[in-house]
Amino acid sequence: MEISRPNQQELSASEQQELEKLKTIVERAAADGVITRAERDQISAAIRANGKITVAELELVRTLLRDKVERGELMLDYT
Repeated sequence: MEISRPNQQELSASEQQELEKLKTIVERAAADGVITRAERDQISAAIRANGKITVAELELVRTLLRDKVERGELMLDYT
């Protein structure tokens, strides 16, 4: 299913840089196949760091984490 966002603006250079930082944090956290509570908190803090949460950030997390959890490729360990 294609999602249309006609009002979505292109990311600024600083937003793109923040998105790349978030991607690096998420990829490092997921590298061992398990996301811990501390890693989840670090990802959450990175998303909120600039005071706003963008659609691009949410899509990145969905793609790199949630979809993999649903497919069984990544586990959540919040104990």
